[in-house]
Parts: sequence; structure tokens; C-alpha cells
Amino acid sequence: MSTRTKLSSLMLIGAVLATQGASPLIGATKSVPAPQWSVQVAEVDPGDVNLEPAFRIAIYENLLEELTKTKHFKEVFRSGDRKAGGAADVLILKVTVKSYTPGSETKRAVTTVAGATKLKVLSQLTTRDGKDVLERTVDGNVRFIGSNLRATHNLAHNVAKGIKDAQLPAGSD
Repeated sequence: MSTRTKLSSLMLIGAVLATQGASPLIGATKSVPAPQWSVQVAEVDPGDVNLEPAFRIAIYENLLEELTKTKHFKEVFRSGDRKAGGAADVLILKVTVKSYTPGSETKRAVTTVAGATKLKVLSQLTTRDGKDVLERTVDGNVRFIGSNLRATHNLAHNVAKGIKDAQLPAGSD
């Protein structure tokens, strides 16, 4: 095999690997910065809204799951987790329900106009000493197909996405 043929073959292999998301250089890796912060999720505050306990619990559990999925934090702690007390660079996520409109799965099945379940929360990310890092109003709803609790998943997903997309300050590491 000529040198020119070998070079062409290597270029072809590199092009194929690059289109598949792999690095064409053997041993080369993409550098992904390690998360600097951990987050502790406080219990959901229902505020002045008459929210069913199942919805509060579902919001909380979905927040834990969605924040973990983002891989944006070193660790995701539950409220009251003793390990969070000894961890460095922990942010506190507080969620306060601002509005809740219960929906009807039956109405959603019959019409696309009525029956939506809607949630709106104030999402606050603070340092342990109370400094605001991020504050946003976030919506979650289910309009067409899905159970009423699906709105809590959509809400948690939107909160986690907003945090992931935000520019967080550098930690002490």
C-alpha cells in the first residue's frame, strides 16, 4: 500500500469518526468542565395556593430526578440530608408555588380547549449564606395527553433546564 493510499485511508477513518461524534485522534477526549456546585432541594413551599400534598411531593421528587439528569451538579441533596452540611459549594433550591389550576384528564381527552393542569412557581437558587444566585418564575402544565401529575414533571424539567442554561458563579474550588 502506498503512502498516499494510507494517508487517504486515515483521513477517511477520521472523517467517519468525526461524523459519529468521536474524536479522530486516538486518545483525544473532549474536555468537559467538572461541576463546581452541589445543590440541596428544599421542600416545596405551597405558598398561598391550596395544593394537594401529592402535587407537592411529585414536584419535589421530579426536581430531584431532573436536576440529577442534567449532570450540572456534583451532587443533588434532599432537604435535611446530613451529607450536604459537610459538602463545599452547596446551593439551595427553594420552590414556592405561585398558582395552580387543577385540570381534568377527561376534558383533555374530549377537547383540546379545556382541562389543562397548570402550575407556576418561583424558583430561587441561593448560597448557604442567603445570597441570590438565580431567581425565575417557571411554568409547568399538561394541556393535551397525560395525567394531571405530568404537569409536575414538566415543571421540574423546566426548572432544571433554566438552572442548567444559567451562568452560575464560580465555586470556591
